[in-house]
Amino acid sequence: MIDRINASQPKHIVTVEDPIEFLHRDKRSILNQREVGQDTGSFKRALRRVLRQDPDVILVGEMRDEETVATALSAAETGHLVLSTLHTLDVPETINRIIDYFPPHMHGQARAMLAGTLKGVVSQRLVRTADGRGRAATCEILRTTGRVRDMIMNLAETGRLSEVITEGAYYGMQTCDQHLLAHVQSGRVDMEEALKAATSPHDFKLLVASGGQRSTSVDQLMTA
Repeated sequence: MIDRINASQPKHIVTVEDPIEFLHRDKRSILNQREVGQDTGSFKRALRRVLRQDPDVILVGEMRDEETVATALSAAETGHLVLSTLHTLDVPETINRIIDYFPPHMHGQARAMLAGTLKGVVSQRLVRTADGRGRAATCEILRTTGRVRDMIMNLAETGRLSEVITEGAYYGMQTCDQHLLAHVQSGRVDMEEALKAATSPHDFKLLVASGGQRSTSVDQLMTA
């Protein structure tokens, strides 16, 4: 992601990491990497100071508390591109985790901030490859659309985000199970490992059996 940002027009990029795992060299952009414990005391302290420098892009290694999340959302509201990570299982859990960092009386405000700033979520699971020598990245991808924003705002609808992702191939979305299916079909991952990583093993078996078709259309019946 950092390399892609550098490849576009020049940017001022600041990262806050714990620890710094990869050292990125300046290319067309100015890149400033800071390590928690060495250059700053905490994520939230660093993020407050970073905003005073008005960078174009802010990378927060991990959002761990309410203040860090709130500051990251505020930075996004003022036009900064903010990238960060959370330890979650899938996209809906990621959305709920961000909201749950706030006290209950602030959930409405948190939902509004998130719906207004979120560009997308990528949830990754590493699955053992068929040859046993490595791991295949299996990604669930959400891209924010008008419908997604409405579902984030509505507590009763947030849990149905998986349905939007399942049907969102046109927008570049995919569920973890859909990506697992592609791995199985290509031979990168065997069925046993895929079932261990699947969100719903039973539904995944049906998905594999149908070749990825979740429903039967009239055209399919006519050509069968």
